[in-house]
Amino acid sequence: MNGGAGVRGVVVAGAMSGVGKTTLTLGLIAAWRRRGLTVQPFKVGPDFIDPGHHSQAAGRASFTLDGWMLPREENLNIFRRWAAGAQVAVVEGVMGLFDGYEGASEAGSTAQMAKWLGLPVILVVDARALARSAAALVHGFASFDPDLKLAGVIFNRVGSAAHLNSLRQAMAAVPQVPCFGGLPREEALRIPERHLGLTTAEDHPLSPDYLARLADLVEAHLDLEALWAALPELSLPPVPEEAKPAPVVRLGVARDRAFCFYYPDNLEWLARSGAELVPFSPLTDPGLPPEVHGLYFGGGYPELAARELAANGPFLADLRARVAAGLPVYAECGGLMYLGEALRDLAGELHPMAGILPLRFQMLPRLQALGYREVTLTADTLLGPAGTTLRGHEFHYSEITGEAGALARVYLLTPRRGGEAVREGYSTEKVLASYVHLHFGSCPQAARALVAACEKFKQGC
Repeated sequence: MNGGAGVRGVVVAGAMSGVGKTTLTLGLIAAWRRRGLTVQPFKVGPDFIDPGHHSQAAGRASFTLDGWMLPREENLNIFRRWAAGAQVAVVEGVMGLFDGYEGASEAGSTAQMAKWLGLPVILVVDARALARSAAALVHGFASFDPDLKLAGVIFNRVGSAAHLNSLRQAMAAVPQVPCFGGLPREEALRIPERHLGLTTAEDHPLSPDYLARLADLVEAHLDLEALWAALPELSLPPVPEEAKPAPVVRLGVARDRAFCFYYPDNLEWLARSGAELVPFSPLTDPGLPPEVHGLYFGGGYPELAARELAANGPFLADLRARVAAGLPVYAECGGLMYLGEALRDLAGELHPMAGILPLRFQMLPRLQALGYREVTLTADTLLGPAGTTLRGHEFHYSEITGEAGALARVYLLTPRRGGEAVREGYSTEKVLASYVHLHFGSCPQAARALVAACEKFKQGC
């Protein structure tokens, strides 16, 4: 097997959620890298956690594709831009293959994305409680949408060699769908989970030994040669690109295990807009990097590191002083919580936070918000003028329990499913924070506006 001159690609999709898409995706990445191939991962949907694991396995950032946050052409541009430098592109789907926004259409589904990208699909089926019925299930998926190319099926959590043999016998009734094998149950290779999904790559890094064991599993139980032969070489038109400008500002980006939720394309858009991205850690650094002209706090799990964040007094003092001097700050979700006055964790312990915004937060055991959001700016902000619209996603287990002072709300949030819009987006003159994770690919002007605000601060220093 060799990559040749062309790029091949495949979508890893599940018959439903929880069938082991991520494990198989990581195993394929590890196995193909072992064979000397450059693998470019992608993830369908707004998730941050799976792409973090992809990136560790591939040694390359995993990019988000999303049928609602991003227009079709932007998804194609993202895929073409990053797949072009690889030999094989692996796209992990979201939920079940045909699951999207509604039961009446494919909108937002993995199937829709596969057709947009022109990629074949590997269907992952959890075989724990299946034998001959597996063939009926696969037949249904294969015939449901004749415009979708189903390259084959891989069974997961197979009980034994005899079980796999029974599944293969059943699949003889569906000759148009090859079976590339079945992975046995390997509980030791499961990535631990917590609220919001799997643990992050920062909290649970994939060791070389773990990835080697995944590659061993895939090579021992799947027909990789047949799978490779089923993947077409892709024609990837070049993406028109403007020359990346020389940096005009230094933008600090919080990057540690408390703040690790960023769409890589957001960072790319900022770099294309003239920002030099400077990582820093609110957990361990004694202060902000020198000569930064703005800050970006992404989401993550600050509640799991609240005691450490609160204990880093020198950093907090420097942050407060720099913000008081007018340093622009944009924050999302976990970043919003960190900028508040205090955070109460699930154990009831209250942790003082940065105190930049007069808000208090409480962690709760149940999900408080989950879903896509369209944001319309109702005032001029760091992300652009009033009337600007962006799209993103909201998910959190915390709630705001108190507001100690007047604070402007500059977002009008409209859920994807419609319904009453709500006011959100907490703003002071140079700070903008929200629970919503925005994707700048939905409005590249937002990245340019943020860089422009940083440049204005730089000129006034």
